[in-house]
Amino acid sequence: MVLIHGFGASSEHWRHTLPALSEQARVLAVDLLGFGASDKPRSRLADEPEKPGAVRYCFDLWAEQVVDSLEALSATMPPQGSLQLIGNSIGGMVALRAACLLRQRGIALAQVVLIDCAQRTLDDKRAADLPWWERSSRPLLKALVRQRAVIEPLFRLLARPAFIRQVLAQAYPSGAHVDDELVELLYRPSTSPGASESFRGFVNLFNDHLAPQLLELLSQNEPAVPVRMIWGEADPWEDPAEARRWAAQFSCIRELVVLPGLGHCPHDEAPELVNPILLRWLLDAPSPDASSRAQRA
Repeated sequence: MVLIHGFGASSEHWRHTLPALSEQARVLAVDLLGFGASDKPRSRLADEPEKPGAVRYCFDLWAEQVVDSLEALSATMPPQGSLQLIGNSIGGMVALRAACLLRQRGIALAQVVLIDCAQRTLDDKRAADLPWWERSSRPLLKALVRQRAVIEPLFRLLARPAFIRQVLAQAYPSGAHVDDELVELLYRPSTSPGASESFRGFVNLFNDHLAPQLLELLSQNEPAVPVRMIWGEADPWEDPAEARRWAAQFSCIRELVVLPGLGHCPHDEAPELVNPILLRWLLDAPSPDASSRAQRA
């Protein structure tokens, strides 16, 4: 099982997940490039010239990192069809894109698990869904967030323990497990050299993959790559109604579990609820039959 964290987090965000899953499976938690203890190279936007050492932070980059990590462990890779990818927030997007890359390379997956997958409402391809005032302000927003003179002080303003606690109060509506350890594991990487560069790269992802596109790819061939989803019903940023639309639309989605009262990171907010679900999905061989799909709310 490969665990892929969300924006601003790290492998440590699986602190309540790793112990439970590692009793039943081999588990790898990654720090995506630019986050956690990984390197944080200078960012290069899509229209900027290439420079030595600079990278374009995007879902292809992170997905290739996941695939490369697996290939580096190829001598001890699990049997074909037993590999599982689990991602939270943008980690869900990375998991979907990595699943597509692995499939292209002929590597079968048991399943992909999305936990409050990022819906990326600010992507240019979704601009028509935004209110007119947001659409009209987009050119100014996009011009500002590419400027390091804007990004650096903005990042320092946001990457403070007090502000992190404010964000966590939204992300964890129950307040459970919002402790000093969580604040520290989110704050510490922000003090690393180059941390504002991955922030700059991410906030400029206005034209990248969207989950429906990737879910469609995973649904196309038979057998489809099984996808299961866990969602916090009180997620302030990723609407569970859209997750329900995905479950109804894409044949690869086998199950959606919506957890009342929980927010954007239910695996950390309520591991006592999420871990049994993950263990059940781990131990139950996923059925390739699309008719076995189920939705629970």
